[in-house]
Amino acid sequence: MKKRGELKLSDSSKGWLKRLKTGLRRSREKLTDQLFDIFLRTTIPGEKVWDDIEEVLIQADVGIKATLKIVQDLRERVEIERIQDPLQILGLLKEELIRILGDSKEPLLLANKLNVLIIVGVNGVGKTTAIAKIAHRAMKGGLKVLLAAADTFRAAAIEQLEIWGERVRAPVLKHQRGSDPAAVVYDSIHASQARGVNVLLIDTAGRLHTYVNLMEELKKIKRIAAREAPKSNIKTLLVIDATTGQNGIAQAKLFDEALKIDGIILTKLDGTAKGGIVVTIADELRIPINLIGVGERLEDLCEFNANEFVEALLSRDI
Repeated sequence: MKKRGELKLSDSSKGWLKRLKTGLRRSREKLTDQLFDIFLRTTIPGEKVWDDIEEVLIQADVGIKATLKIVQDLRERVEIERIQDPLQILGLLKEELIRILGDSKEPLLLANKLNVLIIVGVNGVGKTTAIAKIAHRAMKGGLKVLLAAADTFRAAAIEQLEIWGERVRAPVLKHQRGSDPAAVVYDSIHASQARGVNVLLIDTAGRLHTYVNLMEELKKIKRIAAREAPKSNIKTLLVIDATTGQNGIAQAKLFDEALKIDGIILTKLDGTAKGGIVVTIADELRIPINLIGVGERLEDLCEFNANEFVEALLSRDI
């Protein structure tokens, strides 16, 4: 339910839960099918059952720390509630995952403000595509959008954003390749203010010559945004490719240390059997997951909902 003062991205399709289940098919087959196999071949939860559950969760890229905590909590609840049917553990597992995942308490977009979303992440994770999908959803919801081509370092980055801008019919503000990205941000903020834009999406570089150079450039972009749009809703969102697993977690820690990440966009969940990475992110990073992507279509990016995600992940039906 939309809270007062909050803008929601348009729900572009009523069939999102079904698409989410389809997108998580590989993860569900890896996790849920194996859990059902465990539960159906035993009658009383014993030590072997807990060891098997741990193994399945870890293989699904739920981190070791989170897995041990989940299994310990499950064991305690099974003992307290005197559960003898292993299949009931699945319901308890759903509750534990929802508790860990939660939902972001901070709305992504605010009404009556310029929303400046600075999209960061290493090259190849799907930053530009995610920007286009957000723009598409926002515009379908009646919001005015501007794209800023602040990745002036990578060859063809500006052109790629322009192609997506044409596809979703969103204007793109750009400078020449090699120009100062902060200058692009400066101009895009003032253009947004003049045009009455609701959502400014800023594409950024994912690699410079060194990690230090990249982070300093991104810090400068954040400073310019804060200085030129002090009353705006400014968020730094990190894009993580779900197929990279634990490497994505390592990337997130580095970006967060340098920039203080406000939220995460998790892409390519349909391309991995390790959807448990979502749990690891929530448990280890304590950074809200705002958006998840489960396909290549413009509609296949949606605001993260813990209940829907767990239902899709631990369901055997499509």
